[in-house]
Amino acid sequence: MSLSDEQIRMIIEDTVKQISGIGSGVSTAPTCWLCDDPESAIQAAKASQEQLMKLSLEERGRLIESMRIAAREQVNYLSELAHKETGYGKVADKIKKNLLAINKTPGIEDLPTSAMSGDFGLTIVECAPFGVIGSITPSTNPTSSVINNSISMIAAGNAVVYNPHPAAKQASIETMRILNEAIVKAGGPPALICTVKNPTLETGKYIMEHPDIPLLSITGGEAVVKVAMKTGKKVIAAGPGNPPVIVDDSADIKKAAQDIVDGASFDNNVLCIAEKEVFAISEIAEPLMRHMELNGAYRLTGSDVEKVVKTVLIHENGKYVVNRKFVGRDATYIASESGVNYTGNPRLLIASVEENHPFVTVEMLMPVLGVVQVYTIEEAISKAIKAENGCKHTAMIHSQNVTHLTMAAKAMNTTIFVKNAPSYAGLGFNGEGFTTLTIATPTGEGLTSARTFTRSRRCVLYGNLRIV
Repeated sequence: MSLSDEQIRMIIEDTVKQISGIGSGVSTAPTCWLCDDPESAIQAAKASQEQLMKLSLEERGRLIESMRIAAREQVNYLSELAHKETGYGKVADKIKKNLLAINKTPGIEDLPTSAMSGDFGLTIVECAPFGVIGSITPSTNPTSSVINNSISMIAAGNAVVYNPHPAAKQASIETMRILNEAIVKAGGPPALICTVKNPTLETGKYIMEHPDIPLLSITGGEAVVKVAMKTGKKVIAAGPGNPPVIVDDSADIKKAAQDIVDGASFDNNVLCIAEKEVFAISEIAEPLMRHMELNGAYRLTGSDVEKVVKTVLIHENGKYVVNRKFVGRDATYIASESGVNYTGNPRLLIASVEENHPFVTVEMLMPVLGVVQVYTIEEAISKAIKAENGCKHTAMIHSQNVTHLTMAAKAMNTTIFVKNAPSYAGLGFNGEGFTTLTIATPTGEGLTSARTFTRSRRCVLYGNLRIV
């Protein structure tokens, strides 16, 4: 199904009318999940969360499964909707990303219970919900973030009030509608996932500061994270990253080249874990770049490098910042807008640059990748740490040298460290482990799942129930 901009606009307007009861006779009682103001959204979520707690864990599991089924059925539609609205990434990759969130986000099975027994009786520790979570979601991964976080938060027993990025509000709201309808279909409350019709900085601030919101989940820039921290509440914050990838002289160069191109070009590099710069041992740097070209990269040389810099970056206050017009855009679009006469249909632009080049120091969020030549593994690690800029987010290495693999992993000290695979293996895509779209690096939770959105409760029974 291919949707025009006008069709998308009409779909969203129709959704808003149906949910808010405009001209349809539908009630505008607090059970409405799509609200005119954040206070109504918070109260609707609070009422539904109280209903959720009356359900059994098995019933909660059925809600999660219904959400997965509904999102899976609409995955192509939601992926195209996100692309149409934001202009970011590629529809085919968004489908993969959404399916990853649908299929590999843990549900109620992620909630552990521990027990301790002894002479004094039995103690159990269980995961309890916070209540209503306030969440700020990004424009880069709107549908997959809503799917992933909603499954995790509801599996944990919470409701959520989203303040989606205004640039992706239509896709975000439509995803919420599909998930809410699936919850109701499975016998759940009508407003476990709430939002406002017109999210702004003001509605986000209202949600973050509201006394009925005990927990905040924030994916956004440094400014919004700082605002969240000032509330004095528990904050789970997903921060920025500038992931480096190291390639040493023992690496399988052909595989490393393909993996780097695959990871850096996936959804046009909008994933925060994607390869953002390469540090390659000098003797293999040239063959590495040749093989990257064979796998769909186009090498920028001479004045073309500066053309792209001037097009996709803005130099202000002594530093480079990304021109938002080019975030998540195709490599061919970036090359054309820069006046680069490329050949073929490249999915990634690469360039041999120095370590202080903006292709290395700036989190680009687009398929443009700087390659820096180094002479030793120690130099590669040192420069990779500098480029990563203390985010402690993600780093990669391609090597067959166990000592180098170990040295880099220890020194980088990142939340995700991927060895001999594309970056997205760190999210469980063609890699082991569960999936998340919220990687809490500043606040330390790491890859979030249902248990992340719970608080620990201990219950003690004195003197009984030990059977040995």
